[in-house]
Amino acid sequence: MSPFIAALPMYDWPELRAETDAQWVAIRDRLRAAEIDAPEQLTRQNTHAGGLDLDALWRHPRLLLAQTCWGPLETGLSAHVQVVGQPDYSDCEGGQGELYSSALVMRGPGPAVEAPATGDAVLPLDLLRGGRLAFNGADSMSGMLALGRDLEALGEGLAIFSERIETGGHRASLGVVAAGEAEVAAIDCRSWSLFKRLEPNVAARLHVVGWTARRKGLPFITARTTPPQTVAALREALATVS
Repeated sequence: MSPFIAALPMYDWPELRAETDAQWVAIRDRLRAAEIDAPEQLTRQNTHAGGLDLDALWRHPRLLLAQTCWGPLETGLSAHVQVVGQPDYSDCEGGQGELYSSALVMRGPGPAVEAPATGDAVLPLDLLRGGRLAFNGADSMSGMLALGRDLEALGEGLAIFSERIETGGHRASLGVVAAGEAEVAAIDCRSWSLFKRLEPNVAARLHVVGWTARRKGLPFITARTTPPQTVAALREALATVS
């Protein structure tokens, strides 16, 4: 049995688990070819109601590979992990290489605002002001921090919203907006693309009204104690298959 654990939780929606597992198998086999004892399967053990305890996962001393967000990295996680790679978001509107934007999604019909080629923020202040914001988590770069920083660059801030509703996930935020319980959510471009694919009937009741500026997407990490030769193998595997 491998002494390591690995997880790819950030886009591991139930309908996509076969795809996530296939991605892991490709990475795992590359690592094993480099004589790294990668675990057979990803860990999905439920440690609280709602799924993995991500804070515990990210800080696990035997973490071989996981995904995180730059928000937690900025608030202390960087002391416990090493960044070993970045996924490519070029297949999603709003993405370019390792950079991604969040779509600002609202309920109702309307022409979708396209992601600008420049990667600049497009914030419709008149539509956002006074509305309720659904967000996945306070330390989420895509769901909260990026939007707040882009608003501050315009001399505004999150106080523009009348209420902030924490949902626990981008998919849940979209459901809250679709149900009329919030007016807007900032959704990373890959999550928005996946939602349109998996829940087209709900997505049809929503439209994009703006975008946050491009920033680095969700990084791959390993434990701070992972040795250099393993880090090198991880980087090579990720560059090849992710």
